[in-house]
Amino acid sequence: MIYLLVLLFVIACMVALDARWKLFVFARPVAALSVLVLGTAFFLTWDVAAIAAGIFLHRESALMTGIMVGEQLPLEEVFFLLFLCYQTMILFTAAQRVLYKRKRQRMAMSVTGEKK
Repeated sequence: MIYLLVLLFVIACMVALDARWKLFVFARPVAALSVLVLGTAFFLTWDVAAIAAGIFLHRESALMTGIMVGEQLPLEEVFFLLFLCYQTMILFTAAQRVLYKRKRQRMAMSVTGEKK
């Protein structure tokens, strides 16, 4: 249960960052939620394939709920993959924004003739 609570907490932190800076879901909700659903589904499919191949195995842990959404697939894995996709998109859009801002500043300095 502790692991699920930690995952929910870090997802809430991502939502707070997104809401504050309008980086992903709060900037373009329909497109962003589509990306999150598709990304999470892609990684879940990958996990299912790895489970079927015997690569991933679930081990019991007192930190987990014990709820399984599939054979060898704990509930926490779904939330972890959602977090992984959300975090990646937050980092990507934040980096994109920073790079765009720096490019605009360089262009403005070259127009005005300023030097660093």
